[in-house]
Formats: sequence, C-alpha cells, structure tokens
Amino acid sequence: MSKFDKIRPFYDSEVNEALCKIADHPMMKAMMSFTFPETPENVWIEQLKRTHSIRDFQCNFIYHAIMKVLENSSEGLTTSGFENLDKHTPYLFISNHRDIILDTSLLNTCLMDNGLVMTASAIGDNLVKKSFLHILSKLNRNFLVQRELSPRELLQSSKLMAEYVGQLILRENRSVWIAQREGRTKDGNDATHTGVLKMLGMASDEKNLMDYFKKLKIVPVSISYEYDPTDALKMPQLMALANDEVYIKDKNEDFMTLLSGIMGQKKRIHIHVGKVLDEELTQISEQFENQNKQIQALAQAIDDSILSTYKLWPTNYIAYDLLHKTNQYSHLYTDKEKSIFERRLEIRIDENNPVEFEGFLAMYANPVVNKSKYENAV
Repeated sequence: MSKFDKIRPFYDSEVNEALCKIADHPMMKAMMSFTFPETPENVWIEQLKRTHSIRDFQCNFIYHAIMKVLENSSEGLTTSGFENLDKHTPYLFISNHRDIILDTSLLNTCLMDNGLVMTASAIGDNLVKKSFLHILSKLNRNFLVQRELSPRELLQSSKLMAEYVGQLILRENRSVWIAQREGRTKDGNDATHTGVLKMLGMASDEKNLMDYFKKLKIVPVSISYEYDPTDALKMPQLMALANDEVYIKDKNEDFMTLLSGIMGQKKRIHIHVGKVLDEELTQISEQFENQNKQIQALAQAIDDSILSTYKLWPTNYIAYDLLHKTNQYSHLYTDKEKSIFERRLEIRIDENNPVEFEGFLAMYANPVVNKSKYENAV
C-alpha cells in the first residue's frame, strides 16, 4: 500500500473498474442525460465502460458537463493570465474559494483549453460522504482533506497532505489546486489562512522555507461570480456568527449547497491566474528570518495578487451603494441591473432582518472594499 492511499485519487489502472461500478447509478444517469441530452443511454454507458484514464474521463465527459453547466446557468466565462503559464510546468494554484465544485472544475476547463497541465484538487472528505460522490471525486483527480480529526490525527494528516502535494508537483509533474482557506468564503472577504501555508511547508527539506515554496511555483487565482448561486444558503452561518452562536449544519446541507452551486444562476464568471510568486519569495527571504513572519508575508503576497485582480461586477457596486446608502459607484451599473439585484434581495432573504439584510449585501460589497485598497485596481 502507498502511504497516500487514504487520500489520493484513482490511479489510471483503477479507473475502468470504478466507472463500471457507477455507470448505472441514478446520479450518473442524471448527469449524463443533462450533459448529452441527444445521446441514447446505451451509447454513453458503452463509452464510459471503454474509458481507462482520468484524463479521458475528464476530457470526454466532465469537460462537456461543465460546458453544459455554463450554458444553462451562466452568461459566460472569461479568463485572463493563462498566457503567462508554461504548457509543461506544474504549478500550485492557490485560489479564493466561492463554490465547492465549480471553482476547481472551471479552472481545469481553462487549463485544458490552454493546453496546460490540469490539477489534482483538494476536497474536504465531508463533501464526499455519499459513495457515488466519493468515487466521482477520485475519478476527477480530487484528493481528500480529512476533517473532524483529533489534534494529533490532524497533525499527521496535514503532514501527509503536504507530502502528497510535494509528490504531485515535484515528482509527478502534476499541478495542484488548493483553496486559500478551509471552506468557502461566506462574507466576500478573501484571505489566505496561514495554516494552509504552514501545512504545505511541512514537506519542506529546505533550510529556508521560501526556497521550498519557490520550487512549488505558487500561482494565486482569483475567481468571481456575478451572482453567487449559494448566497442565500450562506446566510444561516453568517447569522449564527453575528449572534455569537455555534452553527451546526443540517445532514444534507453540503450536498444541497453542492447542487445549488452547480445549477444556480451565476450570470458572468471570470477567472484570473496571477504570475508565479518568485521575486516576492526572494524579498520575503531577505526581509524576514523568522519562519512565522515569512509565512504571514507570503499569505499577504497571495492576498495582494487575488484581491487586486478580482473581477468586480455591477452586483458588487450595487451592493456597496445599497449597504452604505450612497451613489458612489452608480456610474458602474444601470437602473435595470440595480432593480434586478434588489428583486433578488426580496426573493432570497428577509429584508426585515437587519443582520441578514446587511450580511447579504456585505457578501457582495466586501470585494469592492478590498480591491479599493489597491491603487488603480477598481
């Protein structure tokens, strides 16, 4: 047994058996009939059963599923920065995190379109408790982030994951996607948690940690949705936080959020990939000897890249103006766009609840506040 067997995706040699196992599953049938509505069931089942690699599964099935999702639930995906990446180089993509499945799926779609190395992607094991989803995630080259562990188990798990990320990038020539923090951003404030970077650094055998991060070739990624399809679903957790209460998820909450993220309306989407952090790491090394300070500075460098390149939409400016009772950004949206957003507010939240009302608006408005800190960024 490989020491990574608990968390790794399938090897290509395991793909066909896994696909044959789930080909007749109702969720697979639903996914395929959505993706290929004109194709008879026996045709795609036959093709599935002839698939023997993750790449073939992703290219022939998942790519088309994502295209169909974009067609049905968005007004298009735009990108920037991919021209700066090398086709044969693996990168560590550290991204802000809005949607459970789509953030990484859309990035991989863009990487494939640009002939770049696709990613192995981190996913919380709490999201794939259903057997079908667990198998599907391993077929999509997801590796598991283990949750709900004791402090001792968490330390071991973090070290294992750090080693696996290093193994993928430095030995297997495979890019990796990981979110800048545990869980999706609920309030629109994208910030890199130093714990994620400390975890990644556990695999370093370099005297200076920044030299190890240079080897990993960190690329910050910003992804923005004009409408967050799960915005209303994030409200109960924000409400609990505002009331200083412990939030307990419903049994199927993660699954429902996953479905809502995929099928909910998003309007326009933009992904920007930044440049590899290299000079920044040199400067951090020269400026700080203390490793904790180095990690804090690296987190800031990632934040600077993500926040300054984050694509702002009319919804962000409208929310800012509504929240602050101003017309500061009214030149950046139309009356029609404003009335559509206000209608969304009416439908999705209780406007008589000030905490919920302000929390919903802040989720969209905070990216404006964050980006305005960067000169000429808005």
